[in-house]
Amino acid sequence: MTVYQGRSRRLNLRPTLRLRLTLLNGILLVGAGAILVLLAWLLVSDAMHPVNELQPGSVVTLRNGTTEDAIAWQTGLVQRASREVLVKGLVALFAIGIIGTAGAYAVAGRALRPLHTVTQTARRLGEATLDQRIRYSGADDEVAELARTFDAMLDRLAGAFESQKRFVANASHELRTPLAVMRTEIDVTLTDDEADVAEYRRMAKVVRDASERANGLVDALLVLARSEAQSGRRLARKVSADLSMSVTNALSAVKPEAERLKLDVTTDLRPAPVVGDPSLLDRLAGNLIENAIRYNHLLGKLWLRTDMVDGQAVLVVGNTGYEVEPGDVPGLFEPFRRGGWERTGSRGSGLGLSIVRAVCDAHGGTVSAIAQPGGGLEVTVSLPTADATPVVAASAAVPRGKNLGLAT
Repeated sequence: MTVYQGRSRRLNLRPTLRLRLTLLNGILLVGAGAILVLLAWLLVSDAMHPVNELQPGSVVTLRNGTTEDAIAWQTGLVQRASREVLVKGLVALFAIGIIGTAGAYAVAGRALRPLHTVTQTARRLGEATLDQRIRYSGADDEVAELARTFDAMLDRLAGAFESQKRFVANASHELRTPLAVMRTEIDVTLTDDEADVAEYRRMAKVVRDASERANGLVDALLVLARSEAQSGRRLARKVSADLSMSVTNALSAVKPEAERLKLDVTTDLRPAPVVGDPSLLDRLAGNLIENAIRYNHLLGKLWLRTDMVDGQAVLVVGNTGYEVEPGDVPGLFEPFRRGGWERTGSRGSGLGLSIVRAVCDAHGGTVSAIAQPGGGLEVTVSLPTADATPVVAASAAVPRGKNLGLAT
């Protein structure tokens, strides 16, 4: 208990902002008062010379009838007046200093009261108390601005914590599904005394598919975490790249799936130079094209465009497919959101468009989507262009406006 009290006394004696403001105000007040007292003393000394114009040896007659030498009388009068001005001025200065310092301490405490509220709120904050706010209602001054800024910061923190909790819950749920499938298949097969080689092969195939899904989800989570970690910060890797080349590489990877669905793929790839992380840009284009194929239908369409628009490198990926409600489009960029019954199921992890948005944020760009009449989406990505021309132009590899011939 003694230690605590000693610590409290040390904290109370520390040079707080209130104490510093009070001392500053007291020093300024006393200093200004001292200057005024000094000026009054000098003025009195200079002004009381009524006999300077008289001849030497002049005398003055006082009210009581006595006479004195004018110079001697003046010297005594000046000394008495100067002494009274100095004494009374110092007494008044002392009183004003005490009253002014006490008033400054009270005013400073009242003005800094919201800061104490901020401090107390910050000390109480925790994951379960992020709903608390200062809600300052005083004068519209710097303290009010600080309180509003603190409240806005708490709003952002609460949103981030809530989003993080949803993300963790969704990620654990998504990972639990393939793990549960693998465990169930293994348990069922091992408890079946009549299971043959074919049954074990079937079990192994189910386990392999579930493990691939879990592995893909983990990879997607790592890419999303990496992209979000660089959002609003300097990219760890920045080199010249071209969105059209990323589109070309992604198309080559998904060509078998596009041929299986007999999609009509049309491209209009013009140079779209950017500066950024090539692996993240490849993942951006790959996710958009994979989603456009995954959620398409047999004999559907897929169109791709890259170009420079208003100083921005633009990538457009559109597809036919299942109908998406316009109100559901913004939610498709949230983690584990697949957009309705038609876009849910075992295919995909629900992180494709989340990764696209995170990569765009990391590169200082934007992404938007429009639901197509009759079904499908058209996603538009805009990224800041590079100052230098890319070394390889993807338009040379895929002619503009030409059908790839994937439809059969």
